[in-house]
Amino acid sequence: MTGGKLKRKAIGFVAGLLGCAAAVGGAAAAPLPIVKPETVGFSSIKLKKLDDAMQAMVDTGQVAGAVTLLARHGKVIQASSFGKRGLESGDSMPVDAIFRIRSETKPVTGVAMMILYEEGKWKLDDPVSQYVPEFANLRVAKMDAEGRAVLTPISRPPTMRELMTHTAGFAYGIADDPSSPADQAYFRASVLQSESLDQLVRKVSDLPMFAEPGSLWRYSVAADIQGYIVEKLSGQTLPAFMQQRIFAPLGMNDTAFYVPAEKLDRLAALYDADATGKLTPAIEGAWRDVTKMPAAPSGGGGLVSTAYDFARFSQMILNGGELDGTRILQPETVALMRLNHLPPSFTVTTNGTTGVLHPSQKPFPFAAGMGYGLDVAVAVDPAASGAPVGPGTISWGGSAGTWFWIDPTNDLFFIGMIQRLGGVGPGLDATTRTLVYQALEQPDQ
Repeated sequence: MTGGKLKRKAIGFVAGLLGCAAAVGGAAAAPLPIVKPETVGFSSIKLKKLDDAMQAMVDTGQVAGAVTLLARHGKVIQASSFGKRGLESGDSMPVDAIFRIRSETKPVTGVAMMILYEEGKWKLDDPVSQYVPEFANLRVAKMDAEGRAVLTPISRPPTMRELMTHTAGFAYGIADDPSSPADQAYFRASVLQSESLDQLVRKVSDLPMFAEPGSLWRYSVAADIQGYIVEKLSGQTLPAFMQQRIFAPLGMNDTAFYVPAEKLDRLAALYDADATGKLTPAIEGAWRDVTKMPAAPSGGGGLVSTAYDFARFSQMILNGGELDGTRILQPETVALMRLNHLPPSFTVTTNGTTGVLHPSQKPFPFAAGMGYGLDVAVAVDPAASGAPVGPGTISWGGSAGTWFWIDPTNDLFFIGMIQRLGGVGPGLDATTRTLVYQALEQPDQ
């Protein structure tokens, strides 16, 4: 099937999907309307290059399948699917395929935290230990003169603001990294494989910090800790809170911490690549099984979702916290989330797709001019990195191959979803941005 045919099939499918109101708690969630690109300043001809680029990724075997969605002024102007939902089954990729969005969970957890912030449950400069007493005696790993790791008490408690900006000093433990005693300790303690969020917090309290609070930006387990805090302050489980306060009100009917049996025929298979670049089925531990509710729902990387669902979330953010008459957050709260909270000397070293970088690795291409808000990256100076996005654009990605950006300057957002661990390098994200903005012929329209 050609890229053009795929596009027509995708648009027709989404039109049918969005044209039907989704029942949410007895009410109906209004659809995002679909319009021709030209009505909002885009060129249909130039946008075809975006579809062609995604189809080429499938044709060359770099990805099994993909879904993309672009919207401006609250209207969907392009939604396309490519390739296969699963290479083994041969099923075509549906536009409403369910993907593991991994670290794109973090901005959703951030919204959950800010709902409680608006309720007066916590303040940005409160010490984290005020809500997690287990963190009263945190220690940091420092190297002595002989190169040995020595644990010493941290100089001061990390704050909630630092927790939400990856500057609190926590480690992550995604890999057994000998260059980082803290990350190695997290990995060997199986922090991310904890049997409950309580256990996760207890483990972290006994493990070394990566750095002193407020000393640098370091991707970390911070959003999982936030998930625990949401549970503690709300009295609900994280899945229940998100369902009641975010997903149901927004009509995000396919977003959850697991995929129920009746939806498994829409779950995108997950692939890795061997040494030659050939796609192979991903092998992951039982804690990553998305067919059942996890014992410790990860606020840092546990959600599954669809492009359509995440479009509703993105439009809510773009609207300043409201969608279809339902308000999730106040405009000033969303503005606070999108504000850069980092000092100029701090460097953001990942976009969420590659996890923790070793010291020998360079920051991801959009690091120049990038800041970090509350659980989301912020383009403070896009020109510094050559990114075509508008100032204030927020973005993030997931390690299973998903990414998004929300550009308030140009009133648009883009969602990309593939099913390959680690994505296809940083280039696919950058390529889609370039092609989208090349197609924006009338930005003032």
